[in-house]
Amino acid sequence: MRAFLFAVLMTAALPTMAEKLTIERIFEGGSLAGPTPRGLQISPDGTRVTFLRAKPDDQFQLDLWEYHLKDNSTRLLVDSKKLEPRGEVLSDAEKARRERARTAGFRGILSYQWSPDGKQLLFPIGGKLYLYDLAAEKPAPRQLDTGGDVLDPKISPKGHYVSYLREQNLWVIDLGTGAVRQLTHDGGNTVHNGEAEFVAQEEMDRSEGYWWAPDDSAIAFERYDEAKVPVTKRTEVYADRTEVIDQRYPAAGDPNVAVKLGLVAPGGGQPRWIELGKGTDIYLNRVKWLPDARHLSYQWMPRGQQQLELRLVDAKTLAQRTLVTETSHTWINLNDDLSFLKDGKSFLWGSERSGYHHLYLYGLDGKLKHAVSAGDWQIDGLLALDEHNGTVYISSNHDFVPDRQIYALKLDGSTANAPVRISQGDGTHNASFSANASFYLDTYANAQTPPQVSVHKPDGSFVGWIEQNKLDDKHPFWPYLDSLVKPEFGTLQAADGQTLHYRVYKPLGFDPNKKYPVFNTYYGGPHAQLVTNGWGDYFNQYMAAQGFVVFTLDNRGMARRGRRFEDAIYQQLGAVEVEDQLAGIHWLKSQPWVDAKRIGVFGWSYGGYMTTMMLSKASDELVGGVAVAPVTDWRLYDTFYTERYLGRPQDNEAGYTRSSPLAWLDGLTAKLYLVHGMADDNVLFLNSTKLMAELQKRGTQFQFMAYPGAKHGLNLPGQRGHVYHLIADFFERQVKGAPAGGGH
Repeated sequence: MRAFLFAVLMTAALPTMAEKLTIERIFEGGSLAGPTPRGLQISPDGTRVTFLRAKPDDQFQLDLWEYHLKDNSTRLLVDSKKLEPRGEVLSDAEKARRERARTAGFRGILSYQWSPDGKQLLFPIGGKLYLYDLAAEKPAPRQLDTGGDVLDPKISPKGHYVSYLREQNLWVIDLGTGAVRQLTHDGGNTVHNGEAEFVAQEEMDRSEGYWWAPDDSAIAFERYDEAKVPVTKRTEVYADRTEVIDQRYPAAGDPNVAVKLGLVAPGGGQPRWIELGKGTDIYLNRVKWLPDARHLSYQWMPRGQQQLELRLVDAKTLAQRTLVTETSHTWINLNDDLSFLKDGKSFLWGSERSGYHHLYLYGLDGKLKHAVSAGDWQIDGLLALDEHNGTVYISSNHDFVPDRQIYALKLDGSTANAPVRISQGDGTHNASFSANASFYLDTYANAQTPPQVSVHKPDGSFVGWIEQNKLDDKHPFWPYLDSLVKPEFGTLQAADGQTLHYRVYKPLGFDPNKKYPVFNTYYGGPHAQLVTNGWGDYFNQYMAAQGFVVFTLDNRGMARRGRRFEDAIYQQLGAVEVEDQLAGIHWLKSQPWVDAKRIGVFGWSYGGYMTTMMLSKASDELVGGVAVAPVTDWRLYDTFYTERYLGRPQDNEAGYTRSSPLAWLDGLTAKLYLVHGMADDNVLFLNSTKLMAELQKRGTQFQFMAYPGAKHGLNLPGQRGHVYHLIADFFERQVKGAPAGGGH
């Protein structure tokens, strides 16, 4: 359950003319962020930047653009509508992949890749594969003959091949001869070659299942067999039909897929298999080649997730050894902070062993050299490494927890506890560095600034704009500026003394002598942070304009605060999270401008789970709440996510029971509005039907809305606008309209 997050924060100077922001405008009227680039990539020669941009009249249809650094010019490369004028027809596999990647609501070009020589771009649309030759006299996309719908296409590192997945097997096209070659042959039914399994995509942040050697000599690939994963019969109810889906879903305590890691040559031949150990109940978390193309690394984890090994494999002999072993008394968080240096002698490794996520320099003999970052703060991730100058670039909230800034550290560890901030401006900076770290792209936003993309030198100095995205009378958000409220940030204290951060929007036209109802919205789950300083918090701004205090608090268990903050949820969910959210509600009730009898809550996914727990445990504090797509019984959720925090059900029966709202339903007296997609393959619809049955047994009244054909994100046409109208209407009627006595 990677975080289902809302975009965050926005405000600015007042325009002379104003319109009211509506739910229809937010979800159906085109992008309000302006011409914001996505998928930024720097060309291999560093002369241009490519990106995806939504059409002005359709925020979900993405085209491919380029920006030239030399003359600061921008032009459209590929109009996705011209390639698929009638719209995309997607395979079930591609639909599932997009759902895992949280891109199910987008159309057009969603991903692309540069060729190593910087002359070509590869991208898929609707299962078809296109190669765009920038060096041609009249550049145009050329469709490659793949023989069918493809998944996960790639250009090989030396540019000799294009690889892809089709019919659960790995294929390559030799770009020199045009020959198409099938490299694996046993894919089909329960066997998948080159794919990442469900929990890898959904929970490990690993969407790929094969990896090219840097010299094109071999491909490492995952083979998984899901034969032992139980089949869940899932009914998907659509507007015009009902389908019964047999989904192999590894629920907590059930068998996982059987995983193998193999090597195969692009010219064909039998795969060679790497020994993963005697135990088969394991996770293959990460795979990465070393620059020499003679060695391969992979990260191995047993099912208990309290150990992680980084192993090094000789690609010729398949001999291997363990370089690093991490252990934890709770669980180990995965990260992507592994970088093998070009010196062939050392590598950077990310670890939380100190209680905070930091970087360490190791030798290839597995011996620790020194810490590159250290202290009671943590990095978000490694951005770039400049070996020549001995500098490491990272992102972190070192200066202010809701921010994301860019910092420089010395590779030799001399500045480990003294990172130098290079990014300018408070707020959120997301950086992409060139291959040699000679410059970087900065996507920057804060509560007053829509996303801007600029080019900077490695010391942070400004070079030029890719997209300034000025908030002027030409910007799509300009008509709504006078209805925006500037958020306020603050802190509270948890029961164990740790600091909790909150954000509050006071109602538009705030009068400190009045009392206002509260729209309390949260996520609450691991690997997420909602209290951030960024742009795009449109619905929260809408609710503030309707006269609500809009409040969000990040409770213990959430991200970017270190392991003590996260580990508080170990072995039981919904305990400290509810405790912290109640601390926020008690703070609200102490404010003279809050109507203590008119507080409601709303959350989606883990936030939906939090609503069911809040109402079950603390109905006397609330008028009611909306729960969208909630987990109601963690025995129904997947292995990797759930067992990370609760262990297996057979080993922690009490923890599972007490982590479910079903154990606390006798306390649910406030009003509940339950919402779920009827084709959700992530948080299965079964979660809501189980809750409904238990409430009905008790005679507890509630409201319910189901969305035909909808997956976890409710992304079918009209559904987003409909559900947010539902939420707003609930708060208008049940919270704002609650009688002075509380309305329970």
